Amino acid sequence: MASGFSGLSGTASDETGPVTVDDAATFLANFNDGAIGVFEATRFAYGRKNAIRIEINGSLGSLAFDFEDMNVLHYFDATESAETAGFRRIVVTEPEHAYVANWWPAGHGLGYEHGFTHQAVDLINAIARNEPATPTFADGLQVQKVLDAVERSSVARAGWTSV
Repeated sequence: MASGFSGLSGTASDETGPVTVDDAATFLANFNDGAIGVFEATRFAYGRKNAIRIEINGSLGSLAFDFEDMNVLHYFDATESAETAGFRRIVVTEPEHAYVANWWPAGHGLGYEHGFTHQAVDLINAIARNEPATPTFADGLQVQKVLDAVERSSVARAGWTSV
């Protein structure tokens, strides 16, 4: 851990103090089905405000999402010919896309706060239909087990740790 970093807003400060959180973390994961994962979190990515980015790459293509551009998906179809292949920018603000029909006219983006509304509606609808809500507490526990394994592996400098 570094100490004295205080430039989260992109400006430096002479004021320093002890840092009690990890400044950066990375880990690799092997999934049961053979997939691999690379995870990174950092406070040092200047210019990033809330870049929660998820990218999935497979044998037939790729899909990417970035929270800083939350109304867009980037999709690559690996089955296309090399002549026309490339990432497509899919703006997900048409009524056919999940949740959008309940808000604004087509083309009007949804914001940060709408995600919380959708979570509450999904929970209430699951309860009303007597169906399990997702994510579950078991899902949250699994996430905590992964984070615990990452921390134990880091402290012990042990390499791979099973979850």
